[in-house]
Amino acid sequence: MTASHYAGLELLDTPVLIARTDGRLEFVNPACENLLALGRRELLRHRLFDLFHESVPLRQALKTALSHNASFIEHDLELTVAHSELQLHVALSVTPVDAEGSLALVELRPLDQQLKIANEERLLLQQQANRELIRNLAHEIKNPLGGIRGAAQLLEHELAERPELKEYTAVIKEEALRLQSLVDRLLAPHKRHVSSEVNIHEVLERVRSIVLAEYPSGLTLLRDYDTSLPTLIADKEQLIQVVLNIVRNAIQAMKGQGEIVLRSRVARQVTLARKRYTLALKLQIVDNGPGIPEDIRDHIFYPLVTGRAEGTGLGLTLAQAFVHQHGGAIEFDSRPGHTCFTVLLPFGHDA
Repeated sequence: MTASHYAGLELLDTPVLIARTDGRLEFVNPACENLLALGRRELLRHRLFDLFHESVPLRQALKTALSHNASFIEHDLELTVAHSELQLHVALSVTPVDAEGSLALVELRPLDQQLKIANEERLLLQQQANRELIRNLAHEIKNPLGGIRGAAQLLEHELAERPELKEYTAVIKEEALRLQSLVDRLLAPHKRHVSSEVNIHEVLERVRSIVLAEYPSGLTLLRDYDTSLPTLIADKEQLIQVVLNIVRNAIQAMKGQGEIVLRSRVARQVTLARKRYTLALKLQIVDNGPGIPEDIRDHIFYPLVTGRAEGTGLGLTLAQAFVHQHGGAIEFDSRPGHTCFTVLLPFGHDA
């Protein structure tokens, strides 16, 4: 076959390759170049199997399709690109395209977007369940707290002639106040937010000034802003709290010593909370700390989950709740030396 036979494949959004029985490549389309982050000339110098680590399933799929002259489909295959160590989840389809059985069309349809949407659906359901549980639990705790504090005050009055015992009633009152504060924070996401036009960079600058006042030395906060971004329709105070909670978590993980980057970008054609948006805000908070411990990564947004003995485990729970109230999504990528929290919020959406 000549290059002209493949002209139609150039227009496909699906990454496709034409491979021979031994894995030599005859053709790759632009979508495949984008997926593998290599140019066509470089790709055609390699065999199909050399592009990926542990490519036995790929080799077997090509062999099976060509030997039986029939399509072979693998619905979920994990591949690691050899030159970049990029992890890919793809649906693989191998189809013979010539009578001699020496050429096959290999389709690599990325599943990352579908997996991301499925994960977002799971997180939404989880957050709704958490919210209901927290609200019920908080109300159950809040009701007897008033009685405990009132009883402690009466007891203190009765013990007026024995001041050495007032220390104990003071402990009761202080602990009751601490629990009251915790309950108020648990119930905070359920309060209706007030929307207005918000410039995200004003939010970031407010957080930056607060943090630098708290940590005047040892901490570097870098700006990486796209100043052309339009305004959001959002609750400014809640957005400040979202960014502040994430930044404070990073600082505490780094023990006040390190670098944090506040980055704003535009994201195009994104799906958030089952809705498609042409434009969305992509806000990233990146730190060079030790990373999120492996044992809590899968449930880091759960309430009362924390990697610090003195932490309450509510910062990220509240951040997620506020982001979801705005019709957005929050996710993270973490490894030692690099943790990035990404917040996506639609422009012009009043949640």
